[in-house]
Amino acid sequence: MVRTFAGMSIIRVALDVPVAKLFDYRAQEASAADVGHRVLVPFGRKTAVGVIVELARSTAVPEERLKGVIRILQEFPPLAAEDLRLLRFAADYYHHPLGAVVMGALPTRLRRVAGPPRLKKRGPVMPQEAGPAVRTAPLEAAAAPELTTEQMRAVSSIRAGLGGFHPFLLLGVTGSGKTEVYLHAVAAALEAGRQALVLVPEIALTPQLEALVQHRFPGTPTVSLHSALAEAERLEHWRAACSGQARIVLGTRLAVFAPLPELGLIVVDEEQDSSFKQGEGFRYSARDLAVVRARQRGVPVVLASATPALETYHNAVSGRYTLLTLSHRIGAPPPRISCIDMRGDKLSDGVSERLLTALRERVAAGEQALVFINRRGYAPVLMCRSCGWVSGCQRCSARLVLHLQERRLRCHHCGHVSPAPAACPDCGNQDLAPVGHGTQRVEEALSRLIPQARILRIDRDTTRQRRAWRAMRERIQERNVDILVGTQILAKGHDFPHLNLVGVLNADSQLYSGDFRAAERLFALLTQVAGRAGRGGIQGEVLIQTEFPHHPLYAALRVQDYRAFADDALAERRQAGFPPFLHQALLRAEAPRLDTALEFLGAAARRGSALDRQVTAYDPVPAALPRRAGRERAQLLVQSASRSRLRDFLDAWSKALTSSAPTRARWSIDVDPLEF
Repeated sequence: MVRTFAGMSIIRVALDVPVAKLFDYRAQEASAADVGHRVLVPFGRKTAVGVIVELARSTAVPEERLKGVIRILQEFPPLAAEDLRLLRFAADYYHHPLGAVVMGALPTRLRRVAGPPRLKKRGPVMPQEAGPAVRTAPLEAAAAPELTTEQMRAVSSIRAGLGGFHPFLLLGVTGSGKTEVYLHAVAAALEAGRQALVLVPEIALTPQLEALVQHRFPGTPTVSLHSALAEAERLEHWRAACSGQARIVLGTRLAVFAPLPELGLIVVDEEQDSSFKQGEGFRYSARDLAVVRARQRGVPVVLASATPALETYHNAVSGRYTLLTLSHRIGAPPPRISCIDMRGDKLSDGVSERLLTALRERVAAGEQALVFINRRGYAPVLMCRSCGWVSGCQRCSARLVLHLQERRLRCHHCGHVSPAPAACPDCGNQDLAPVGHGTQRVEEALSRLIPQARILRIDRDTTRQRRAWRAMRERIQERNVDILVGTQILAKGHDFPHLNLVGVLNADSQLYSGDFRAAERLFALLTQVAGRAGRGGIQGEVLIQTEFPHHPLYAALRVQDYRAFADDALAERRQAGFPPFLHQALLRAEAPRLDTALEFLGAAARRGSALDRQVTAYDPVPAALPRRAGRERAQLLVQSASRSRLRDFLDAWSKALTSSAPTRARWSIDVDPLEF
């Protein structure tokens, strides 16, 4: 029964709980001005922090059970109506509890019951600087390079789009000056008295971008938002964005929700990067939400990439987005890309003689080189030559990776760590051999094979410490490094003018994946890696070790024509019935036993079939990694040619599954999945 209480305000609160509902509380003094504020409420036997998302005159909660708020927290500005609107959309579209979405968008310190520390009354932190005076208008930008005709055309288009929703795809070959274009767009937004939000996929990219922005916009209050910040620092940066003091906000995925009262422009750099899609829990796409936010706020959004996601490219060529093209590299010709046929080349610890010769020549000439292998650790697996034992993770369907310097075996999926055994656990044989190559093993091999070279390994292991990457970048720029050995951390966004050779190891491992996006991802990755070579005026060289030198993907890569590759790939997708020509969602389930997860999914498929016969539900199958962290995982794919029809189906399906009989399986819906 719904009850109305005269003279009493009822607030609806979003709490960080796995339940898709709001919670009603009495708040005698609450008004519309309190919507968006945090609130302290009793919840069960505990006290919780939530966010007021709406007021109500009535409630279905009996009067004797309707609890009162403890305190409305007003130390910080409330979330604005437009912020709550975006969060509601995200919760609805991705079928995740609104409370978890709202609270997850706040800095960690604002989610806890204990009050936040008293912050200094000063302006937002500038890159490399503390507490500059906050200016009401941006300073004149520092001198910028002269724009090419293509760049000027792109900037003019974006400038003309300020003040309204206009989605742009900035498609430019590596080294063509995409960053310059969007920095000019940021300058235009600042001149109009607006804030700019720039999203990047990796934390490692933010220091370089911060330094560039600081140089170009001296004195303009700028903050960064990403998970590597300390709690207090992140809170202060968030406050500066929320108050409007920060005029430029640089951030990774979660920054798409940063409150920006005077938002005028959104930029998503390297928009194709899968890091923009959250892989666990609230599985949202920051790139797609950036477009939604731009539409809601009536501002332009610039999606920049040398190799856009096929969905983005399709939107551009079909006219939904405006396509801006930068077809020429600035200051140097594109790199020469060739394949090394490994079937006829002698290998030394996984490195071909041709690549070794090229590396030695570059080192002797005082140039820098990059050896790219997208595997960290020493070797992907440790094996017994006698009985065939391999280092498997007991909690996952995966191998433990050997990290030789630490004498540890690590699972890169669940984080399990164990000492590397001195002898085989099964037969006692002491002749255990590392199989395959990772960054540590390549670094060791090159140190032995090219002893005069100064070698620097850059991967997740070496960049864990907060300022490690910044120090490494300085070493590279000061030419205190000859050869970089690294993973995809080095693949995009970096500009090292003396790096003129790139060697790629183990690219073939991604060629024959069952994932229909594998070719797209590999082409994008290799294009980005190749783009690091020859950015300082000398034509770069890229050597790719492969056993399939005549594969069509490598042929397309050699001529560096993304549009030809993308047009062919889209034609194949259309014929096969894959996105972007239909829309997908995955129902994921995990349980202590695989048959429990599959049984739940089977019942869910039957429920789904009864809801809408025009939404196709496939048979449930084990996940690509069936066991992770001790739990068995399975999934069920559903798809439809209509996005709205699929969304309506998922709404009804989710409610039906929530109300079904209890199960030991934990489940979630992944809309627009990237990983299968």
